[in-house]
Amino acid sequence: MKKLFAFLLLFTTIVGVSQEKYPQDAFRSPVDIPLVLAGTFGELRSNHFHSGIDIKTQQREGLPIYAIADGSVTRIKVSHWGYGKVLYIAHPNGYTSVYGHLQKFGPKIQEYVKKLQYKKKSYEVEDFPDYAEIKVEKGEIIAYGGNTGGSSGPHLHFEIRSSISEKPTNPLLYGFDVRDATNPTLQKLYGFPLSEDAQINQSKNATALNFKRQKDGTFLADPVNAVGTVGFGFVGFDRQDLAANHNGVYSVQQLVNGKVYTDYDLESFSFGETRYINTLIDYYHYGKYRQRIQLLYKSPGNKLSIYNTVENEGKIDIREGLSYNVELLIKDYAGNLTKAIIPVEGKKELIKVDKDEKKTENYVIAKKPNNYDLGAAKVYFPANTFYDDFYIDLKKDDDTVRIHNSTVAAHRNFTITFDVSKYSEAERKQMFIARLDSRLRPSHASTYKRGNTFTTRTRNMGTYTLAKDTVAPRIKAKNFKEKQWLNNYHYLSLRITDDLSGIDTYSATLNGKWILMEYEPKTATLTYNFDDVILDQKECKLEVTVTDNVGNTNTLTHTFYRK
Repeated sequence: MKKLFAFLLLFTTIVGVSQEKYPQDAFRSPVDIPLVLAGTFGELRSNHFHSGIDIKTQQREGLPIYAIADGSVTRIKVSHWGYGKVLYIAHPNGYTSVYGHLQKFGPKIQEYVKKLQYKKKSYEVEDFPDYAEIKVEKGEIIAYGGNTGGSSGPHLHFEIRSSISEKPTNPLLYGFDVRDATNPTLQKLYGFPLSEDAQINQSKNATALNFKRQKDGTFLADPVNAVGTVGFGFVGFDRQDLAANHNGVYSVQQLVNGKVYTDYDLESFSFGETRYINTLIDYYHYGKYRQRIQLLYKSPGNKLSIYNTVENEGKIDIREGLSYNVELLIKDYAGNLTKAIIPVEGKKELIKVDKDEKKTENYVIAKKPNNYDLGAAKVYFPANTFYDDFYIDLKKDDDTVRIHNSTVAAHRNFTITFDVSKYSEAERKQMFIARLDSRLRPSHASTYKRGNTFTTRTRNMGTYTLAKDTVAPRIKAKNFKEKQWLNNYHYLSLRITDDLSGIDTYSATLNGKWILMEYEPKTATLTYNFDDVILDQKECKLEVTVTDNVGNTNTLTHTFYRK
């Protein structure tokens, strides 16, 4: 790594120039098929911005992935979730390219990774090769497209980052050709009363606005009557010509009487700020309806650096008797534009819908730490866990506590500590903290056990309880049977499942030697490739052991034959 840092410092001047100009001819495409996107840079995801583009791989795995330029592999990671199998390549011009959800790596990288996995006796590995230890050339096959990690279908997650700051930038800035003559789609418009005296169309709550498409293609909202400080937001998406995917938009502008009040784009962002996406949307609406309203004003706690211009935090002070023309300009990277006009009249009216605010006995001051004793458990919120102050709804019932609901976002981890002193040591071994979903189904929350307490750290509001798992994981052979001849088989496949706390660890041996089993959680499948180890025995004894998150263990033993 020291060699890499020295190399990067040597090119600091070059980096500064190249990142300003975004070189248009330095990189080739990572695939040899037309670029069709399933996801765009900066797209709004759960608690984060999408840090790359998702390239469709024709609904199949195994598509060759190429190095976009000469460079050196600086990071390799194999994990069950996240990017799955992912590769990082540093290039001499100061950029790093990232390739995620891979099926497998190219031959020399695959050999490097396999040696590491067998050395550590682990499928999940992460390594940072020294600069120039694994060189690649532009156009070299470095991997094959797949569906590993937290992927919902075969595709290539592709990024370009600064090698020094590690900030991701929009890959389309570098001249990659994506066919796009399609305007972004506007689905909904909303108005938000923001001050105590504010109202919109006789309401003090967020209000949906009616609008229609005009002959010139723009959208015109019905006249809005309002007073006080208000803000606006929209629901929309972008798509390219060759895909039906609802992708994110590139840039947004809000003008008030011709003056720019809000201007932001998704050219780049830092990973340290990505969770502030929760302040870019109306999180209450998202938590309730799973729909993201992008706000045209800055809400409390918003520290995003994506803004080019912000006047009065994007908020509009509406005065009685005055008229306002609010324009919304939504663009994609290709420059296709969707425009909406919202005419606003400063007019105070009789309130028909009062402010919808549920008050409880507990009020959270976001900038201060907050402690609550709920009997069965104690909850501790560090200072700045939340973006804004609010009334928090807390409930307790025996071994269950409810901590508000999904309409409030937590920026930092908070702790929940259960008292388990009434349970025996034997009972505690099989117990864990579980989060209950809307159907009261439990899911394992990482549980730290110490003395008479169980503690979990989380950013998820909701209902938590103590659960007990007494059943060991299940293991079942999928493509072979006991004492079967497997001469023409290329791999072994097994299914592993757990009914409650979930799979924690797994391991396998063949004739007493550790073997690499690839685990795919999405299909609950363990796979062993016969190419990994040359068998010198006709009779083979396979032993697979799986342990769940509370320590319940099961072992499957199978004998098979192979020449």
